[in-house]
Amino acid sequence: MTTEAFAHVFPWTEEDYLALGQTNDRVELFDGSLVVSPAPTIRHQVLSVALRNALHPAAVAAGLDIYLAVNLRLRPGRIPIPDLVITRPIEQDTLVVDARVVALVCEITSPSNAGHDRILKMHHYAVAGIPRYLLVEPKPLTLQLHRLDGDKYVEEARAVPGERLLFTAPIVTELDPASLG
Repeated sequence: MTTEAFAHVFPWTEEDYLALGQTNDRVELFDGSLVVSPAPTIRHQVLSVALRNALHPAAVAAGLDIYLAVNLRLRPGRIPIPDLVITRPIEQDTLVVDARVVALVCEITSPSNAGHDRILKMHHYAVAGIPRYLLVEPKPLTLQLHRLDGDKYVEEARAVPGERLLFTAPIVTELDPASLG
């Protein structure tokens, strides 16, 4: 982050946020405030890529796209960067993906921000109307698939290594967490 970012007067607008350009940090915008996180751990990155690779064939079969770490506009002024999204087809040069095209959003918890992923982001994704939320807990490795029910998520399925998590929407596949390394 630049020193200009630290000298910025609050609140941050979406235009201010986007003017930061690309950074090495994960910088998210929540209602006028920036949330800055260091790059994820190697384990986190390995899980992200393995999950993307495992779900990619099912996404393609369903006519959907799958991306890692995109700017996701939940509403004006609220732009998190989830670990993975499955979307309806979008323009490849899109800087900010609109929540209306997202069929599934995924967060992999980190020790420093697990509560943020389990509570705050889950709430914001639900309010934005994203139909499915996949929460990945690295230690012990657990996959929790939630579906939107009204304005909140309810757990649809859960799996640990040796079990299979069944996806019925927006993709159809099974995934054993053990396959993610």
